[in-house]
Amino acid sequence: MLAISRTLRAKAITRVACSSSSSISSSLDRRPTVQTRFTSSTPAYKGHIPLNWFENAFLAVGSAFMSLADPRRGDMIAALGETTAGPSLPRLRDAMLESAEGRKILKERPRVNSNTIDMNELAQYPEGTFGRAYVTWLERCGVTPDTREPVHYIDDPELAYVMQRYRECHDFYHCICNLPVNVESELALKFFEFVNLGLPVAAISAAFGPLRLNSQKRHRLFSEYVPWAFRCGGSARNLITVYWEDRWGQNVEDMKKEFGIWDPPEARWSRPLSEAKAAAEKRRRETAVQTS
Repeated sequence: MLAISRTLRAKAITRVACSSSSSISSSLDRRPTVQTRFTSSTPAYKGHIPLNWFENAFLAVGSAFMSLADPRRGDMIAALGETTAGPSLPRLRDAMLESAEGRKILKERPRVNSNTIDMNELAQYPEGTFGRAYVTWLERCGVTPDTREPVHYIDDPELAYVMQRYRECHDFYHCICNLPVNVESELALKFFEFVNLGLPVAAISAAFGPLRLNSQKRHRLFSEYVPWAFRCGGSARNLITVYWEDRWGQNVEDMKKEFGIWDPPEARWSRPLSEAKAAAEKRRRETAVQTS
């Protein structure tokens, strides 16, 4: 039985390098439930795919190559983040446990998506509040909170939630730091996240991501954004401990002062702020009419 299990594991791991994360998940999830001296293959939570040390290492290398070859592969970037997390997740959990706000997050385990956050409600918040700023940022960048991959490869359920929380709060970091969604701004935020949170995947992205930039953008990244990221990320409050959903009505500038965050050098936005504010205001008026 052990030989059969190892054969199945080898076949599943071989598929990692040439298939998407969903096919990886389904192939590994069909393995028989056995116990080896390396790991148990019994899932610890919904969507969990247990890996032994060899599978974890193989997936880390394979997902790294796939992420570099095609940065649009969010599933591979997510797998890379999980398989390289190491002791960083326990450290982040400990930071959360040291904070009343962080403990509340771990207890309630809020999720960030369009089913849990009412964008129309956020649009009703006054200008200058975090809730209104977040809706405006989404409108300006043309994104939604529904693009984050679920966690699969973290064995401990609580640490899996910490990783999921980091992943789903990434856009909040963009918003509070006033950064759009483009390659140079994403890399600036990765440097910030590595210094502030200590996640290896942020360091990997920061190390290899600049290869995608031309010489002019790369020069600006290292001369302007990276110094900001190291100074601001190093002195700011650990953002994993922030219960963002409890702060919709708080003034954004007051939040920045509280967290020790200041704006980076002016970024390149694809859409003017005035258009995004107009779209958010239109959402607010339409919602007000519907509820009146």
